[in-house]
Amino acid sequence: MSASQLLVLASGSPRRLELLQQVGIEPDRLMPADIDETPQKSEHPRSLAKRLAKGKAEVAARRLRELDYGPATVLGADTVVSVGRQVMPKPALAEDAVANLRTLSGRTHRVYTGVCVIGPTGALRQRLIETRVRFKRLSRLDIQSYVASDEWRGKAGGYAIQGLAGGFVLRLVGSYTNVVGLPLAETLALLNGEGYDIHARWRAPEVDLPPDAESGEDEEKAVLP
Repeated sequence: MSASQLLVLASGSPRRLELLQQVGIEPDRLMPADIDETPQKSEHPRSLAKRLAKGKAEVAARRLRELDYGPATVLGADTVVSVGRQVMPKPALAEDAVANLRTLSGRTHRVYTGVCVIGPTGALRQRLIETRVRFKRLSRLDIQSYVASDEWRGKAGGYAIQGLAGGFVLRLVGSYTNVVGLPLAETLALLNGEGYDIHARWRAPEVDLPPDAESGEDEEKAVLP
């Protein structure tokens, strides 16, 4: 395998891993980057997502150099949910999840995912993807039941669109996989731009045919008396 085909995912998110696996990509190594995700003063949510994605990729790339891992492609991403300029936090407690859902209820919010790829040569490519999502007006029972399900834990904005909260969505404009945690089309384009063969696992292995089946002429001779 060439160096450009070694992929390191700078994330511990099971959802990002599952999305990559969905399109036939299996990272060679997972290297979650622990960085401070606190927004800077007056920082726009889109800028935050882009900065954190780049920061995670750079931390992982630096670790790889320290470990003498060799050339590899590093993929970092970060997802931010916002209402206007207000960043919806990743809730730590049930009451935080309740507050998030009350804010999102009956409103349109935006989901930004920054994606950063650092290639084997150190070249850096970035994209920022935005999706608009509108929730129905949530009842007290909707909120209480969802919080009781525990699906909100560890989720940007406090919900998982691929789970029970999919029933809250009235309208979505943009990339669905972006809301799950990784915009696939744009991520594949970035990886492809750095020479990573995104179709490697799509292709079935070549089958060696016996000599008498390699051409129609030989096959015809085999069946004639």
